[in-house]
Amino acid sequence: MATAIDRTELTTSSPPAASADGPLIGRIPVLDVAPAVDGGRRPAKAVVGESFEVSATVFREGHDKLGANVVLRGPTGRIGPWTPMHELAPGSDRWGAEVVAATPGRWTYTVEAWSDPVGSWRHRARIKIAAGIDTELLLEEGALLLERAAAGVPKTKGRAAVLGAVKTLRSEGLGPDERLAAALAEPVVRTLDRYPLREFVSASAPAALQVDRERALYGSWYEFFPRSEGASVDPVGHRPPVSGTLVTAARRLPAVAAMGFDVVYLPPVHPIGRTFRKGPENSTEAAAHDVGSPWAIGSADGGHDAIHPDLGTLDDFDAFVGRARELGMEVAMDFALQCSPDHPWVAQHPEWFTTRVDGSIAYAENPPKKYQDIYPVNFDLDFEGLVAETLRLLRFWMRHGVRIFRVDNPHTKPVVFWERVLADVARTDPDVLFLAEAFTRPAMMRTLAKIGFHQSYTYFTWRTGKQEITDYLTELSGESASYMRPNFFPSTPDILHAYLQHGGRAAFAIRAILAATLSPSMGIYAGYELFEAAAVREGSEEYAQSEKYQLRPRDWSTSDTLAPLLTTLNRLRRKHRPLQLLRNLRFHTTDNDQILAYSKTAATPDGGRETVLVVVNLDPHHTQETTVHLDFGDLDPGEYFDVRDELTGTVYHWGRHNYVRLDPDRQPAHVFTLHPGSGQ
Repeated sequence: MATAIDRTELTTSSPPAASADGPLIGRIPVLDVAPAVDGGRRPAKAVVGESFEVSATVFREGHDKLGANVVLRGPTGRIGPWTPMHELAPGSDRWGAEVVAATPGRWTYTVEAWSDPVGSWRHRARIKIAAGIDTELLLEEGALLLERAAAGVPKTKGRAAVLGAVKTLRSEGLGPDERLAAALAEPVVRTLDRYPLREFVSASAPAALQVDRERALYGSWYEFFPRSEGASVDPVGHRPPVSGTLVTAARRLPAVAAMGFDVVYLPPVHPIGRTFRKGPENSTEAAAHDVGSPWAIGSADGGHDAIHPDLGTLDDFDAFVGRARELGMEVAMDFALQCSPDHPWVAQHPEWFTTRVDGSIAYAENPPKKYQDIYPVNFDLDFEGLVAETLRLLRFWMRHGVRIFRVDNPHTKPVVFWERVLADVARTDPDVLFLAEAFTRPAMMRTLAKIGFHQSYTYFTWRTGKQEITDYLTELSGESASYMRPNFFPSTPDILHAYLQHGGRAAFAIRAILAATLSPSMGIYAGYELFEAAAVREGSEEYAQSEKYQLRPRDWSTSDTLAPLLTTLNRLRRKHRPLQLLRNLRFHTTDNDQILAYSKTAATPDGGRETVLVVVNLDPHHTQETTVHLDFGDLDPGEYFDVRDELTGTVYHWGRHNYVRLDPDRQPAHVFTLHPGSGQ
């Protein structure tokens, strides 16, 4: 990784002037700058402190040397840092550099290419002086170039070393080789690499970069229903169930924090409609005491800006948020733009709904599924009114301490609507984050990410095989990482994958390890740690006794729980920087398709690097064994080193090829930290 340089005194060039046919090419061509989201029309994304690569095709005529660098400009327009680029592969003309933005806000990045007269002279001088050709002429040309270069070097940054080389180049009492050596000395080269003499500087057009706070990329989420915490349910039905409250739910927060979670995500906490209320297992017949779905929002008790009376009051909500904050966690609120037939909007704003020819309001459908308890909103009937109301609601909850929203089904609303809403929030509150719950077609998922959503649910839940995990994560950590940040949930209240239904406890451990080590953001739905795996019927991904439709109190005192593993995984994620990043993923070859191996590497504050290597048995039923073939690029074939399994504390002596045997019940995975140079 090239070292970023604070070059606030550097004068940068302007992009090439435009003609009637488009921008003219610069004196030194700079083409195909990446990342370029939608051809540069939308900003690329990063978070504070995240390293990402900027690359471009850079070349010139003839044989003279050239250089290139990336210039970042912060939200105030200040230049910095200035990062030298290098050719990514010899002869490719593709140059790149890793850059880091230090503060949140809207940045820009520009690639500059320039003629390198000092580099060209060094190349000629080495060859011709060794051959005795034009010796004195070349030495004087070098002296003149270094004099010019020295003018751009601060006195405290090595100017004296460069001027000393100028003097030696002109010392006729010394031999040509000795005079040349002074100009090629490491202190001089290092100084001029940092402060190069640049000619014919050509710049790309500035590209936008949106830099968010770290939680936009990295964090561990825990989802639970407040009404289930502290609830009382009579198993034989002689008395109606009693809902938990925000007060009783707050008692669960210390245990969630103890497992190392950063975000507590709450499904809707608003009043629930009674018309067409759904009963247990999504039945269309609800008894008087059935609690209904939290996503059927709105009743006579209020709408999206109210708290369900069974849960408590706004003061109770504020106390819940405050308690989470005391424990080092944020609260994420579900934001679902839909309502029950009893929502105040239905009477106050009939223009927000689709009316059918018989005069009825259309309810939600995903044929053959019917959601008679939910009215979808028609955004084309009063677009501006809905934008205004949505912003009012978001800012209402923002004032009550919510800075993260999980948006329900954003793909069923116009993309332009979200673009308007998210841009307005970002203008005044750039720290507020939005997670898109959009299990939908790739084009929609990607576009929602590009127009402002900070995170996205993904297809991870359905990727269980080695090749499909490798292919999907290669996509997510590659080009799409410049605009789409994944959040991996092994299960949700809507999705209980067959892998978990039939894989036993090992399956829950395997999927948790994958989520925690493949993606910097991951989430767990309550009950996962208790291995809840019963589906409503074979072939369905719906939970039996789904918490979406009934209270589900749990016995958290049991020792038969995945909580210790989740605690360990979250501790490792906080301790090891590689696990907090996305673009640093590398897969390694294994001889068994049931074993997956991958690593993540990140720079350390002392200038070194840290690597985490994960080897996972994807088969929850059988012990699997393989040879893992490591490819770190720069690993010496004969090098051996220690790897420490952070799940067990065991240390192994590894090289490039290593035997592994993993029992899914006893140890489904290794999570290694590498200790290179620890022995031969």
